Amino acid sequence: MNYTQIHDRLDKPFGCDIPFSEPYWYSGKLTSPYHNQSHAKWRAYVRRFVETELMPFASDWDEAGTYPPELHKKFAKAGLLYAVARYALKPHGHKYGKPSFGDTDLDFDEFDEFHDIILYDELARCGTGGVVAATVVSLAIAIPPILWVGTEEMRARVVPGLLNGDKIICLCITEPYVGSDVAAIRTQAVPTQDGSGFLISGEKKFITSGIKADYYVVAVRTGKQGVDGISLMLLEKGMPGLSARRLKTQGWLSSNTALVMMDNVKVPRESLIGEINKGFLPIMHQFNRERFMGIISVCRMMRMCIEDSVKFARQRKTFGRRLIDHQVIRHKIMDMGRMVETTYALLELLAFEMKRGVEPRLISGHIALLKAHATKCVEVCAREASQILGGASYLRHGIGERVERIYREVRVNAIGGGSEEVMIDLASKQSQL
Repeated sequence: MNYTQIHDRLDKPFGCDIPFSEPYWYSGKLTSPYHNQSHAKWRAYVRRFVETELMPFASDWDEAGTYPPELHKKFAKAGLLYAVARYALKPHGHKYGKPSFGDTDLDFDEFDEFHDIILYDELARCGTGGVVAATVVSLAIAIPPILWVGTEEMRARVVPGLLNGDKIICLCITEPYVGSDVAAIRTQAVPTQDGSGFLISGEKKFITSGIKADYYVVAVRTGKQGVDGISLMLLEKGMPGLSARRLKTQGWLSSNTALVMMDNVKVPRESLIGEINKGFLPIMHQFNRERFMGIISVCRMMRMCIEDSVKFARQRKTFGRRLIDHQVIRHKIMDMGRMVETTYALLELLAFEMKRGVEPRLISGHIALLKAHATKCVEVCAREASQILGGASYLRHGIGERVERIYREVRVNAIGGGSEEVMIDLASKQSQL
């Protein structure tokens, strides 16, 4: 299918004309120091995909608690799975192929962190975080360790199937009693008596895509307590002793979140991703990107709150006037605009630093602080949008359904990928107060 649009120029308006409902540079009137014509074409391409393949069905999928398996193939055919894995694929050049994007002249070699922002921002427009989390975020956070430190045999066996949408992968870090404190994980990997592999026992909780996954990138303890005793292992669906149970969640209903259980799962030594007891660093390196993606999605959630609030306020009348004509309502909307625009400005600055190759640890504190700021802001925006829409935002259908869903997804963004409290503490430590 062709996902091109005619509105693919920087100097032309793009998208919704409601103030703050789109990034500032979509207006065609304001200029950006970060974006070029490739970015304008990319946003048009991804938006067309979202409006064709996701938005008409997203609400139904959320209510059903899942999505059709062929959706991964559609993402792959559109070249979006390569885009999701771009930063991890970069050191390998075109070894695993080069995507094409319909009849556009988009060149994957020109993609950068601002293409990443556009990708996750546009995908979030479907209004259902669970679909995005399951189809692309799981891949984005689980494939990097394989591409960075996995063996050539492992990469050749696993990566192509993930990029063409035939296989699904998930990252298994969090445990029932261990969340943001990754160094404290308890899942054990004990060498077999003959030394040919490991026996893995433990549980991983809140694992997005855990039900549908074919591959599981699992953090295990192979050595002493602390960061120096953690390794990464690749487990595969069907291994004896490996099972998953669906967890009922407040939001992200279609994310297939699971409790993954391992009872003496025997894996060959070739399942080790990277070096023994050296798994902590690859986990930490992808955390910046995971939080970066989360901030992008949260910005779009704030914009959707603004868009739906203004649309409603322009047509709903109270006490003889439109809601939008009440000063208190306009101030609520301006507060939401203030929050999203300041968040997006720092997001772009961090993207610029990432593009130029800054050492990850130098901006990890800034990313952590921005994640906490973004999730606190979206909580306010969801509340205020709900106040403006009133009872309509309490229904899971109709004009307020998107705000209702965003309200339920506030907590997963505030907790997942590092809770606000942990993020702020990390930022304070990185600042060396």
